Amino acid sequence: MALLSTESIRTYHRSMRIVSLAPNVTSILVELGASEALVGITRWCKDVLSEDQFRRLSGVPQFDDCWNADPAAVAALGPDLVIGSVPYRAQVVDGLIAQGLRFLATYPRCLADIYADIRLLGRIVDVTVRSEELVSRMQTEIDAVRSRLAQAGGDGRRPRVYCEEWSNPLQNSQVWVEELVAACGGEFVPLPAARKVSAKEVIAADPDLIVVAWCGTHDRSRPDVVRRRPGWEGIAAVRSGRVHAVSDELLNTPGPKLADGLKTLARLLHPELFPA
Repeated sequence: MALLSTESIRTYHRSMRIVSLAPNVTSILVELGASEALVGITRWCKDVLSEDQFRRLSGVPQFDDCWNADPAAVAALGPDLVIGSVPYRAQVVDGLIAQGLRFLATYPRCLADIYADIRLLGRIVDVTVRSEELVSRMQTEIDAVRSRLAQAGGDGRRPRVYCEEWSNPLQNSQVWVEELVAACGGEFVPLPAARKVSAKEVIAADPDLIVVAWCGTHDRSRPDVVRRRPGWEGIAAVRSGRVHAVSDELLNTPGPKLADGLKTLARLLHPELFPA
């Protein structure tokens, strides 16, 4: 029927049938207490939900994401709305629309976008109060980290941080990760966020801390691979042993899990202030 933008959706109803083809969408709806609205989810949701949350969805059919999902299989569930997030494949989106489905395309880039998506999903399933509470909770977590750093004082130096979202080709993390790094008292290396970078650029930036969170790897990113890259042995983070893997859903999923990602970054940057 239509490709919907976030601006074109107002309020639907709590009993609607939703297929989520994005882990961040699923995690937000579950956190809002709207699990019952989900009649289909992407198979990538498991890592962004707690065991208890995922157990509640154990009988819900699973699909691939907006890159590989089967539109006909999604349509067979008779959803009122299908929601996805980047990355999209035109063939999949066109297929969903051709099946007569309403498809909501989200494209969060920064924390403000994520908060807007939470509020939008809250309106869709008619839990606006809960959505405001979730946004407030995430903002409070960030403010608490900033406040603790301010109280601790320090020499004012902001450690340089390189966060790697993918390894071949090299790509640094999203804008919202840059914002989390800043909240933790770090400085995102002077390279534009969410783009391909070169090894030469990273070496020149000389980060004090390297965080490896490769998409789709859960907690299996490889700091050892990073340390062995030609020319990287001179980078400050490599010399000091500050190359760390972080579960990718803590940084790459634009939803409630970012609060845990924030705490992880804070511990890596300031272990004396944020013990495990």
